[in-house]
Amino acid sequence: MSSNPVAETVASLMPRAQAELTELVAFKSVADFDQFPRSESEGAANWVADALRAEGFQDVALLDTPDGTQSVYGFRPGPEGAKTVLLYAHYDVQPPLDEAAWTTPPFELTERDGRWYGRGAADCKGGFIMHLLALRALKANGGVPVGVKVIVEGSEEQGTGGLERYAEEHPELLTADTIVIGDVGNFRLGLPTVTSTLRGMTLVRVQIDTLEGNLHSGQFGGAAPDALGALIRVLDSLRAEDGSTTIDGLTGDARWEGLQYEEEAFRKDAKVLDGVELTGSGTVADRIWARPAVTVLGIDCPPVVGATPSVQAGARALVSLRVPPGVDAAEATKLLQAHLEAHTPWGARVSSEQIGQGQPFRADTSSPAYTAMAEAMAVAYPGEEMQSAGQGGSIPLCNTLASLYPDAEILLIGLSEPKAQIHAVNESVSPDELERLSVTEALFLQKYAAS
Repeated sequence: MSSNPVAETVASLMPRAQAELTELVAFKSVADFDQFPRSESEGAANWVADALRAEGFQDVALLDTPDGTQSVYGFRPGPEGAKTVLLYAHYDVQPPLDEAAWTTPPFELTERDGRWYGRGAADCKGGFIMHLLALRALKANGGVPVGVKVIVEGSEEQGTGGLERYAEEHPELLTADTIVIGDVGNFRLGLPTVTSTLRGMTLVRVQIDTLEGNLHSGQFGGAAPDALGALIRVLDSLRAEDGSTTIDGLTGDARWEGLQYEEEAFRKDAKVLDGVELTGSGTVADRIWARPAVTVLGIDCPPVVGATPSVQAGARALVSLRVPPGVDAAEATKLLQAHLEAHTPWGARVSSEQIGQGQPFRADTSSPAYTAMAEAMAVAYPGEEMQSAGQGGSIPLCNTLASLYPDAEILLIGLSEPKAQIHAVNESVSPDELERLSVTEALFLQKYAAS
């Protein structure tokens, strides 16, 4: 990175950033209170609030959102007449999955091989630390030239929509000229990237029932309808032979124009086993950024260990559908539910329930804020030009903000590059990426203020 005062300040702050991220990662802030204590999320929320107060933020508040979680808000006024920028991150995290599969404990930030490992290190507790570093660097180099609002969500990973509904009920709270969402990542480590599109998502729980109770498979199997077998057939109908998503009435042939994802690079990033084919058709970018994708997240049925020779009376599954830009998530949900019902065999009873939804998002990359971001990235990443890529994941808040504040420019950056392995075991963040993106954000705020 070329030497400049902002970059030098951020570099000097990195030991402090590591210590703070260690403290924040230690909170088991999974917003599923059937699995993890509410006190862990409350502890993380209070940590974030205290950090904002220490940086001179006013009106710092823990917002009780309708889904029973807390988001943290703070405002730091800028010079008179200055623009206002909203910075977003979330402190809730995905469950650690199999803790025994982690090389080091998931809630203990551990430095190894030049990376910092821990659940939430990249997604998205590191995103909040990125915001703090950028603001501290500006304070040390002439001051923060814009008004800054910060919102740190407490249930983003659950998709329960608490902050979206709160924002809709209090539309004045998050008004800003530009919004920086710090919850995505560079396309490749060291390649500065803004995310221009997000797929939306819907979660549907499907239940199939065939019998009043389980039956002995020797006595009744062969004629008694097996609910688990029916469910397997329904789930299989959601994919074509090549693995493409096939939901009746849902288009799946859109093309991605722009930065491409080479297949071999994708196989390496996704850790696909040798000899196993990728699913779907078209380019990798088509498949993960421009087209729908269905995933069976879980099935309720007897585990292999302890299973009895029984015909199952009932079975259920949780199905996720990623919804591409240009498709309404509510309409996609209706199509998914109709498909599940239409493809249930043997007259089995089927019911489905939507338990989460978020709309897809497309940014305006021609805006002045994107010009300022490109200039900032060119300094923070010498020799590289800003790239624009899609993101297969969902950030439901983006569309809520775009709807509430149609004149605001929305940019998406962050620490979740492929090596971060977010949502998987051994999630990590690159401290070099944290440093460069903190410099990027600080320079962006300077350049945007002057634009």
